[in-house]
Amino acid sequence: MKAAVCREFGQPLAIEEIDLLPAGPGEVTVDIKACAICHSDIFFIDGAWGGSLPAVYGHEAAGVVRSVGAGVTAVKPGQPVVVTLIRSCGHCISCMEGIPVACEGDVPLDSAPVLTSKAGERVVQGMETGAFAEAVTVHESQVVGMPGDMSFDAASLLACGVITGFGAVVNTARVEPGSTVAVIGAGGVGLNTVQGAVIAGARTIIALDISDSKLETALRFGATHAVQAAGGEAVEKVRALTDGRGADYVFVTVGAKPAFQQAFPMAARAGAVVLVGMPPTGVMAEIDPGTVAAANQRILGSKMGTSRIGVDIPNLISLYRQGRLKLDELITNRYPLDGINEALASTKRGEALRNVILF
Repeated sequence: MKAAVCREFGQPLAIEEIDLLPAGPGEVTVDIKACAICHSDIFFIDGAWGGSLPAVYGHEAAGVVRSVGAGVTAVKPGQPVVVTLIRSCGHCISCMEGIPVACEGDVPLDSAPVLTSKAGERVVQGMETGAFAEAVTVHESQVVGMPGDMSFDAASLLACGVITGFGAVVNTARVEPGSTVAVIGAGGVGLNTVQGAVIAGARTIIALDISDSKLETALRFGATHAVQAAGGEAVEKVRALTDGRGADYVFVTVGAKPAFQQAFPMAARAGAVVLVGMPPTGVMAEIDPGTVAAANQRILGSKMGTSRIGVDIPNLISLYRQGRLKLDELITNRYPLDGINEALASTKRGEALRNVILF
């Protein structure tokens, strides 16, 4: 099969023919139809998070089940599915407590040579998915069925960007109706955080970004106010829009140190700062623990929106089909696999909400 292989950090991906391990017990092989590009892919390709090479990245995908291994009953060959990076063993403490994103267990695929080059060289399955390829073999916990009449490009967005932003609001923070919300970063994840705040019933939703065009988009996605994050007055503007209190919830959806530093002064007393964006390894942010304690503030980490894909993705599909959740509007451009390097460059330049690779 064809795949976009990273052989050197910071360099263009190479389109190569590689081999894929077929589905074993508890596993599913999916022919990929669409894979969206997330900034996490770019961080990995640039080497910001380390890792071994060669590797195939891509983790925000949808496709059609080719085959299933022994014991798989949730999906069947020919069924359209969303493919996620959330791999869970199902029997560790975190899984048993309903937090699969914090899985502490192992599955056979964790150590299996899922991908190999034609020369027999092992290729890393990036983010346990490797979806910049014509097909993937993943654990059954990573897939969930989707309607047959739903487009694969829209469905692919549910695998990461949507569940991460939306889930941070409804699952991690559990924002209450009437709350005030600030969202730092109006990219793909940030816009879905805005959408989550709308659905949750927040009365004030303030989007912050350094891009005026992204702020305009955030207003179309339901933000009540847009604030330019550059210039040093963002904190004061957020406080002015929240009657001087600060926001009940501040979501940081970008992996940039200034955004983390900016978040805490924006939060109200007894408010929460929700860390959604993932910075490069080694980036540290400073806080005043005395101020956080005195203000009774909370710091919440939110990996993949604390999602349970078997519950959350069907709910999001329902909202989309009702016209309450925007997905198609998130897609900026569509590319063939051979155009992946331009799609990545466009995303890196900040020109796209989501670029999608179609197969």
